[in-house]
Amino acid sequence: MRPSPLHILLADDDEDDRLFFEEAFEEVKVQYNITPFSNGVKLMDYLKDDNNPLPDIIFLDLNMPMKSGMECLKEIRREKRLKNLSVAIYSTSSSDQDIEETFVAGANVYIKKPNDFTDLKKVLSHVVHINWQYILDGLNKDSFILSV
Repeated sequence: MRPSPLHILLADDDEDDRLFFEEAFEEVKVQYNITPFSNGVKLMDYLKDDNNPLPDIIFLDLNMPMKSGMECLKEIRREKRLKNLSVAIYSTSSSDQDIEETFVAGANVYIKKPNDFTDLKKVLSHVVHINWQYILDGLNKDSFILSV
């Protein structure tokens, strides 16, 4: 068990998806704090502020206005302070191109947003219990796409 709550950032422009995510997390058996962002600009402003604590994991939607999830991911991987953060792409897209591009850009895992509440809980539970050190050291495409 973690000594402190899991610090999660969620960047998703769809308010319903953010609420669905937060409701599902209430049923995952882990202490957590979620900080939601409605676009990539707000997420990156938060991450670049040295006064803000770094998260344990970022759930990042690809299709957002102002700054896309892909732009955020690339920026995170370029920044010395941020480059080792765990990033889960959390998107409605199941495009092979999006999956390939996010893998190459350095995302840790790709999650296609489940429509079913039970499936979402399963996916979130799995993600928060991943040994991220292993994932970061042994990143491979076979374990990149997470599905239920």
